[in-house]
Amino acid sequence: MRTSKVLFLSVFLMGAAASAAFAQAQAQDTTDRTQPQAGNSASASVTTVNQAIDRMIAREHDEIAAMRRYNPIVETYIQDMKPDPAMGAIPVRDHYFLGQADLSKGIVDRSMLNRRKGKLDQFNPISHLSGFFTSSYVPEGFLEMIYVDPNGFDRQHYQIDFVRREFLGEVRCVVFDLTPLPKSGKGRFKGRVWAEDQNYTIVRFNGVYTPVAGINGFNLHFDSWRLNVQPGLWLPSDIFSQESDLKDFMGSRVRFKAQTRLWGYDLKNVGHEQEFSEMTIESASAIQDKSIAELKDRSPVEAEREWQHSAEVNVLDRLQRIGLLAPPGEVDKVLETVINNIEVTNNLDIQPEIRCRVLLTGTLESFSIGHTIVLSRGLLDVLPDEASLATMLAQELATIMVTRPETDQWGFNDMTNVTTVDALSHFTFKYTHGDIDLANKKAVELLKNSPYKDKLQTAGLFLKQLDSQQKALPALINSRLGNRIVFGSELQTSAPELKQDKIDQIAALPIGARVKIDPWSDQVELLKSKPVALTSAREKMPFEVTPFMPFLTRYQRPGSQVIADRAKADLAKRQGQAQPSQDRQQQQQAPQPQQ
Repeated sequence: MRTSKVLFLSVFLMGAAASAAFAQAQAQDTTDRTQPQAGNSASASVTTVNQAIDRMIAREHDEIAAMRRYNPIVETYIQDMKPDPAMGAIPVRDHYFLGQADLSKGIVDRSMLNRRKGKLDQFNPISHLSGFFTSSYVPEGFLEMIYVDPNGFDRQHYQIDFVRREFLGEVRCVVFDLTPLPKSGKGRFKGRVWAEDQNYTIVRFNGVYTPVAGINGFNLHFDSWRLNVQPGLWLPSDIFSQESDLKDFMGSRVRFKAQTRLWGYDLKNVGHEQEFSEMTIESASAIQDKSIAELKDRSPVEAEREWQHSAEVNVLDRLQRIGLLAPPGEVDKVLETVINNIEVTNNLDIQPEIRCRVLLTGTLESFSIGHTIVLSRGLLDVLPDEASLATMLAQELATIMVTRPETDQWGFNDMTNVTTVDALSHFTFKYTHGDIDLANKKAVELLKNSPYKDKLQTAGLFLKQLDSQQKALPALINSRLGNRIVFGSELQTSAPELKQDKIDQIAALPIGARVKIDPWSDQVELLKSKPVALTSAREKMPFEVTPFMPFLTRYQRPGSQVIADRAKADLAKRQGQAQPSQDRQQQQQAPQPQQ
């Protein structure tokens, strides 16, 4: 398809050109900007728009330099869309990329899904010819969207116009429009930026690199966000990209939506420094007081159980260290509560206790390691209710009870000592078809005796909805580490008819509806958004990509007990936008920094 080839070249060449320019800019920059420069930015007050612009430009240079220190995990999920008379637009094809960025070398995304040939080949279009028929997108083009302009953000290349003050979450910002000056060169950003009004760091930018169309294809519109992950440091976290009515040179239309997420900025620590500081040493007397019975030798059965548990710990620890598994947290406790509900009503007493963890990737998958159940963040996002969640957990609980997946090989520490890039090619937790069938039957039995037995119709509808879209969304549904969702179960066949135009029938949620990731610590939390009444069936958007709209807050040290008050932030936002026309008339007066 020619449209795909042209779009491939556009996104690919955009990333290649930017990487080369970025590397050149690095070589010319002899100053040490690898640390956030918040103190320098806050040292003088800002009283005019020109001062605010100068501060914003300087802070962006500092941010670019600070980003070079990190190698975050980058996940991009894309859906090609087509018009639909009933639903507006629906996905017809999808694409998935997962890699680790090497920002010290420019715009470099090392794929975790397949190993590339080499440094020279990765920017050679010939080496990607086979990709024309599988995916027309290249992840470097989306990774570039973490930068406004990596090598030319200054007054010599841009006209910068003050627009207004505006709140993003609880963070007050000054808003500017950026327009590339004539003959400023290709690849310049055209759009709008939001800079927080204390240090004037850009926290959001929305627009497109210019020119939009060229002889090789198109640049793509995007909306890029940064979060305040450490004092004075804002790092890229979420990018939404979309084209809804773009025509290529052959007259064909290009329609797509994409989400890019970044996390794993602090993989060197992963909470282990805190664990070490919390260690306590037992006194000699305490050791001597232990009974001889507690110090007895292990029986063969106990030794086998201990070995299996060690293997389980090895795998979980490695997956967390390389950024694929979230640290233990509040979401795990929610999942374990559901597991406990199933166990109690089925008179089960499984030892060791079943634990739950969250895989950070967006694909829909689950698996078990020893007595730990792992559900992906993507799967948790789209489940419509607790009964559907219970269905996914019951499948893995049944697997532990019936098939007891082996973990013997992971008991040797060297078997789990892999890098982030090599992890998906090294680990696998997939079950055989026979094991899946046995577990599926046992899971239905557990659910029929559970508190969710009268609410399983929604779980069946979820399976029907996913089954109806599996041909259009193979990249989302196909698992990478574990197992895909089981279709054709008794729950699916007994569910009511799937009606896409029925507003009150919510079979599945949009992507990103449940869970948010802290890109620094990799902790996951449940979103605290209020329920929204739908006005049209088009707003159901099952399994669809939607824009990001994070509620921005300033960094607070853990345990500071500072809670964001959204009501106050919304009130301040309305007050700050009450007189936008007056702001434009006073462009020589910059807003005062937030106290």
